[in-house]
Amino acid sequence: MSRLANNAERAPRAERAYRAEFDEAVRDGRCIHVAGVDEAGRGPLAGPVVAAAVILPAGLCLPEVNDSKRLTPAVRARLSAVIREQALAWNLGMAEPGEIDALNIRRATLTAMVRAVRGLRIAPDLVLVDGRDTIDVGARCIAVVGGDCRSQCVAAASILAKVTRDELMTEMDRLYPGYGFAQHKGYPTPQHLEALRRLGPCSIHRLTFRGVG
Repeated sequence: MSRLANNAERAPRAERAYRAEFDEAVRDGRCIHVAGVDEAGRGPLAGPVVAAAVILPAGLCLPEVNDSKRLTPAVRARLSAVIREQALAWNLGMAEPGEIDALNIRRATLTAMVRAVRGLRIAPDLVLVDGRDTIDVGARCIAVVGGDCRSQCVAAASILAKVTRDELMTEMDRLYPGYGFAQHKGYPTPQHLEALRRLGPCSIHRLTFRGVG
């Protein structure tokens, strides 16, 4: 990684331009296809963990693309469509509740990320993964702490993962009424915990998570 990428947080640039600049810095003239990878759904008590991988064209700057947690649902939905249209390649990977219980949430998340990258229609030269873990996908991989705030392609992946998972949990609300999945998306809110006490867990709950059993 170039010195510019390592010191990008101190560069006197607008935050929105910085994320695109970070990606150009790590590209460093050698990597044509850089994939950003992020996930949604590590903390909920129910539903899958969803990962996304996104390869954006070199030189593209999408000013509004940011960490999905900093965006409203309406903005995320709009940007999700833009990202899918503008990306050279994108893909989603999931790990279902049963896999999460069998593997633990960290390993299941990394499994979902590997699936997302391996399903890309373009093989990346470099993979940027949000967090502290790298993944084995046959390409150079860099873990970027706070990557969804620092890298445009990682932020784009965070948006696709979040929008996809929220849509899935809204559908789960129709299949499993009474839990309020459309509202809390499986997170341990008071409403969700009360529904668990009243109804017990359903088939999409993570049985190894505290508060479910």
